[in-house]
Order: sequence, then structure tokens, then C-alpha cells
Amino acid sequence: MARTAEVVRETKETRIRVWLDLDGSGRSEVTTGIGFFDHMLDSFARHGGIDLKVETKGDLHIDMHHTVEDTGIVLGQAVFKALDGFKGIRRFGHAYVPMDETLTRCAIDLSNRPYLVWKVEFARPKVGEMDTELFKEFHHAFAMNAGACVHLETLYGDNTHHIAESGFKALARALRTAVELDPKTHGHAPSTKGVL
Repeated sequence: MARTAEVVRETKETRIRVWLDLDGSGRSEVTTGIGFFDHMLDSFARHGGIDLKVETKGDLHIDMHHTVEDTGIVLGQAVFKALDGFKGIRRFGHAYVPMDETLTRCAIDLSNRPYLVWKVEFARPKVGEMDTELFKEFHHAFAMNAGACVHLETLYGDNTHHIAESGFKALARALRTAVELDPKTHGHAPSTKGVL
């Protein structure tokens, strides 16, 4: 059974379409109007093994906040939809991602109890043209809408680009493990409750 989803969301601030295939090969087509954000979402798809299409048109004449946060919302909704009740998945995943001097860790629980623990600090306010404070907004929006408990921590690092990118890669790698089908679940939600 294909684990794909498409979500379209339109507000007065953004128009977003996300399509994804959880069992893809990491191909992506991303256009958000923010170069560095496109790069991060391309990396997310590649390392998550997810085929991903993102088309975002946002009010960038104001700032990047709505574009980034709302893309996180829709991407999270698409993952949630594709998971179809979290049936048959491994549920938990974790990853350590080094990038030169930086090391970032992510642990995820696809539990339908969304939460974000964010232990990431940036020395600079921007990377490229993107405000670094928006990375937390994206990860929070994604976690809340994917039904994911996400713990993301940069253990050490100095370079702002490396810190941001290792975070996206760690989330992707952890998610890749968590969404894998586990034959031991026999198609059921991996919970003593029987449902997530």
C-alpha cells in the first residue's frame, strides 16, 4: 500500500502544497522563495528517503516567518496523513549527525503526542538571508502537526550553517527509521493501547 499524501493549505499569508511518499528514494522539488530553506528541505527529503514536492508562496514582502512556519505545518500534516494512524511502523527513531565541528542529535517518537524539546543555539542571527530563529518555528510546527515527539539538540558546534543543516539531517534520519514498516507489529499501531 502506497504511503503517500498531499496537503494543500491556503491562508491570507501563504499558499502551500506538499506531496510526499514516505517510501521514496529522496527525490525533491522544493520552491519556497527562500534559498537556504529550499536547501534544508531538499536535504530533509534526501536523508529521510522521502520523495517530496513543496510549493510555497508566502508573504515574503513582510518577512519569512509565515512561509517557514506554515510550510512546517503542512509538511507535518502530510506526514501524519501518509502514516494513516501510525499502523505497522517502528515508531521510534534517533540519529547523530556530524558536520565538521558540529554534532547534532535527534530522537523522535511518532506517538500522536506532539512535543518539541529544542536545545539548539545559533551564534549569528542569519544564515544566508534566513533568520536563524525560524528554525525552531519550523521544527515546532512540523512536530505538532505530524503527531511527533521530537528532541533535537546540538551537542556542540560553532558554524551556523552546520548547526542548522545537521538539525534537518538528524530529524530526517530519525524520521526515516521511525516510519519504517516493522513486520513484528503485524500492521498494528506499536502501542499497548492498540492505537496512537
